[in-house]
Amino acid sequence: MEAKHILPVYKVEHGCVLSVQGDITIGFKVNLPELFTLSDRDYESLHQDLVKAIKALPVGCVFHKQDWFIEGSFTPDFEAAESFLAKSSERFFNERAHLDHECYIFLTQRPAGSKLSSSAYSNLLRSSLVPAQTVSPVMQAAFLDAAGQFASILSDGGFVTLERLSDEQLAGTANKPGIIERYCFLLGEQEHSVIRDIHLRDELRVGDKHCELYTLADGEDLPALCGSRINYDKYSTDKTKFSVGFASPLGALLNCNHIYNQYVFVQDSQGIVKQLESRKLRLHSLSAYSRENAVSRDAVNEFLNEAVASGRQPVKAHFNVLAWSEHPGKAAELKNLVSSAMAKMDAVCKRETDGQAQIWFAGLPGNAADFPMNDTFDTFLEQATCFFNLETNYRSSLSSFGIRMGDRLTGRPVHVDISDEPMERGWVSNRSKFVCAGSGAGKSFFINHLLRSYHEQGADIVVVDIGHSYKGLCELVGGYYFTYTEADPIRFNPFYIGEGDELDTEKKESIKTLLLALWKKDDEPYRRSEYVAISGALTGYYAFLEQNGDIFPCFNTFYEYLMEHYLQVLENGKVKEKDFDVANFLYVLNPYYRGGEFDYLLNARENLDLLHERFIVFEIDVLKDHPILFPVVTLIIMEMVISKMRKLHGIRKIMLLEEAWKAIAKEGMAEYIRYLFKTMRKFYGEPIVVTQEVEDIIGSPIVKHAIINNSDTKILLDQSKYQNRFDQIQELLGLTDKDKALILSMNKANEPGRKYKEVTFILGQHSKVYRTEVSLEEYYAYTTEEREKVVVQAYARKYGSIQKGIAVLAQELRSGGSPFVNRQKKLI
Repeated sequence: MEAKHILPVYKVEHGCVLSVQGDITIGFKVNLPELFTLSDRDYESLHQDLVKAIKALPVGCVFHKQDWFIEGSFTPDFEAAESFLAKSSERFFNERAHLDHECYIFLTQRPAGSKLSSSAYSNLLRSSLVPAQTVSPVMQAAFLDAAGQFASILSDGGFVTLERLSDEQLAGTANKPGIIERYCFLLGEQEHSVIRDIHLRDELRVGDKHCELYTLADGEDLPALCGSRINYDKYSTDKTKFSVGFASPLGALLNCNHIYNQYVFVQDSQGIVKQLESRKLRLHSLSAYSRENAVSRDAVNEFLNEAVASGRQPVKAHFNVLAWSEHPGKAAELKNLVSSAMAKMDAVCKRETDGQAQIWFAGLPGNAADFPMNDTFDTFLEQATCFFNLETNYRSSLSSFGIRMGDRLTGRPVHVDISDEPMERGWVSNRSKFVCAGSGAGKSFFINHLLRSYHEQGADIVVVDIGHSYKGLCELVGGYYFTYTEADPIRFNPFYIGEGDELDTEKKESIKTLLLALWKKDDEPYRRSEYVAISGALTGYYAFLEQNGDIFPCFNTFYEYLMEHYLQVLENGKVKEKDFDVANFLYVLNPYYRGGEFDYLLNARENLDLLHERFIVFEIDVLKDHPILFPVVTLIIMEMVISKMRKLHGIRKIMLLEEAWKAIAKEGMAEYIRYLFKTMRKFYGEPIVVTQEVEDIIGSPIVKHAIINNSDTKILLDQSKYQNRFDQIQELLGLTDKDKALILSMNKANEPGRKYKEVTFILGQHSKVYRTEVSLEEYYAYTTEEREKVVVQAYARKYGSIQKGIAVLAQELRSGGSPFVNRQKKLI
């Protein structure tokens, strides 16, 4: 029989599918919420939205929801990857397997008085099709109006968005198949048109795709209880229950090629009640002859009582999974996968054989009215909607800025923006970030990944660290790394004016503050006359430099200017010693002058242009307890960050305080942190604070209010060590129960064979868990393990640069080498 004689689609026009029987169908492409992101309350709200929307549909309408899950793989974009690490990431994720998901809703209106189909009465089994009646314009207008109400109700709930399918999306074009053609030949969204033979006699086969059809079509096979959600045991804990949609086991969690069809047939409720009343009476009269009749009578009576008392809407429903594989021997594997998924819902899987052709044919978009009604079951609308798939895969942010993270289920790379897009959507009011994780949870590793991503996209980054966590990345991107050793002590030059910079009021004030800090004790106030005298000294010094271009600006030449020129100025001005004790000033500052104990500190001749250096790390572990050096270094860092903040217009600025914030706050610098968090956002800045213990922050009231209250973005890594006392952390950070369930679910069911750790982003009221999974090259650039860092440095020395060293190390590891065992002693 020719396809044109049995194909039920007559025409596609004006965004509608018209069947030869007079049915009219419109379709929507649906964007569902992402998997693992909804709370218990969210599931219930979405479920109620679906119930309300379907209730708006007229009698005789068929609701057909079709979820496509097709195996795909990640396609790298090597042209867009410019850096060494970006290219390694593309290679690492190349062909990473995942399921592509699409969701469609089709609403079909049958003509009044049309005959319902059954397995014995189907379009597929008739030699010709004669329209029952022509499509009435009045009926069409009423149906489109009801469909519009359906879409509005569902969209207004805020969980899903609907896009009406156009003629091209339904019927396709010369180069791209539409959804009708795709269903016939089981084509993915990106596949080109391919005509395949469809075999229906002994098995359902489309080309070389061997299909299996599994149904939920009998009330006896359904679970005794259903709801909008179920517990996902893999991510649940003793303290929290992690939720997924009730039908999620048949959706994204079913790892095979499949289409999940969900049907609801809207009928005349009063007519259904009358039919059931008649059936109840018939069963009652026969109950004396059979206990089964008595049981059936009681079941029908309970159904009627609930329908009348609770105002339930009786409907007919059907659910099926069409799974396929190109390997004929995988039928048993598909059955195991689907039956196991249905068992998680407490349902019994039925494999369709005799009726699979009719059920498959009815799934053709626009042909839902031809569904065999003997394969449906009676239920209420509220129960039927529990079996809808409510979730989809993780989606990438629309923003061009962000970082690469991994889909929690498969590790598929997704682009995530936790800075700009949340601001634009109104989720957060600032870009400040607070990062909390216990020791070994991978926070420094994640922060390395974030900083490297931001740096590649043009951000200007300053890091204050304790522990050398960012040395490898800093060297790889060619940044400045300031640290202190006896052989190579830390050096600065606050007096140097870089190219493009100028001696403005802010620069002068920062130098004056530094000089006063060097001169006076922490609790020793300065007089106004001393401040004026130092201000005059600076003004004179820079005027002196303009007249003598061969003099290099630094503390040494400033000190010499004071002794050789400014003393004369003070004498001529008859400045009294009580107003400005210049001798004491010079004596106290003498250790920073040439030959003094700290003469290296303020006389640097390299790494001078800090304003335009895009990646700077200050490692202050050795200095944090030094009474002289630490306050000076802190002041210089403050001056540099404020200078970047005010002078680098239109450039994203990142200020990261690792565990170093404790030392800064301890030394009376908490006011600076508060200033940073309140002001930096106005200058396109993102202050980030990282800590292991939330209690550390609470110990400083200023820091507590500055950091937590002004950080709309909270990033948490593994908190399993604190799960028994997480309620305190939840209260301190203002987390919801949904946030708590997400955070405590991290790393509980990581994919075997893959090395990664999970991280939770909390953006206002929106929270989500991602993988931090990276290539070997990225791993060795970020690692903070001392044993691994030693090997990386050894390879860097041998091959001339850290990039070449990491590249060789990663290649050897991939080829089965063991550099940690065989080469470590030889190279170091």
